[in-house]
Amino acid sequence: MMLQHLSSFVAVAEELHFGRAATRLSMTQPPLSRRIHLLERELGVELFDRSQRSIRLTPAGRSFLADARAILQLSQQAALSVRKVPGGQVGRVTMAFTATTAYTVLDSVVTACTEHLPGVDLVLREMVSATQIEALLAGQIDLGLVRPPVANPEIATREVLREPLLAALPTTHPLARQDADPTLADFDGQPFIMHAPSEARYFYEVLVGIFRMSGVSPVYTQYISQSHTILALVRAGVGVSLVPAAAAALHFEGVVLRPVTGLPARPVELHVMWRPNNENPALHALLPLVRVRD
Repeated sequence: MMLQHLSSFVAVAEELHFGRAATRLSMTQPPLSRRIHLLERELGVELFDRSQRSIRLTPAGRSFLADARAILQLSQQAALSVRKVPGGQVGRVTMAFTATTAYTVLDSVVTACTEHLPGVDLVLREMVSATQIEALLAGQIDLGLVRPPVANPEIATREVLREPLLAALPTTHPLARQDADPTLADFDGQPFIMHAPSEARYFYEVLVGIFRMSGVSPVYTQYISQSHTILALVRAGVGVSLVPAAAAALHFEGVVLRPVTGLPARPVELHVMWRPNNENPALHALLPLVRVRD
């Protein structure tokens, strides 16, 4: 069934006049009549009642008109959609993110994609950074929001965020109740909930490096991978900790988050990573939008 025949049928059905329909289609009447006859022969039914001086749709023609219009509309939509694919305006992008990313960059990316690339289906996967790298190299995701470093020549990265570390203290702790912000030296000898060296390796190495450079030796009581669990243990009085500023979005009752004097200003980095040889046009349209919104 040719789309040409369907558009001819719709024109005649709407005009109920072969001459006017032919003019609308910029053609002469004889070839238009042949198209209708060929369509009727293919369908095995008469679409028009030609017994009167004027024509009218048969019951079969009235039923077929709705379907013909739907088919033509679908073909037009398909043509428009496929033209948008090379520019990345339609398609699918699978993006992975770490847990703390959900408190900062993730909402900005999702909002920007919805506003600027409404035809792109953004699929989200929560993964730790090491798993993200494996998934990216295996082609299971298109991009990821990870903690550095990403030492692989097949992967490109770009920094999207730097944020400070904050002291996480129980509200009853002396460091939480004093007027002055705590100092890094205040953590020396303190029971400390540490980021896990495997699952949260980036934060573990950042904190170990800071404590070593400052000569500070906390007493590690637990090793935990997720910030929300660290805050829960802080509230329970298991110890104090240092968490990324994004954790403030969790609003944990019973926990005070305070700046720490002596810490580097913004030591926590977040990078976006992707494979440059990924030919997904939607990925390259989305990449400029992966940033923290002003």
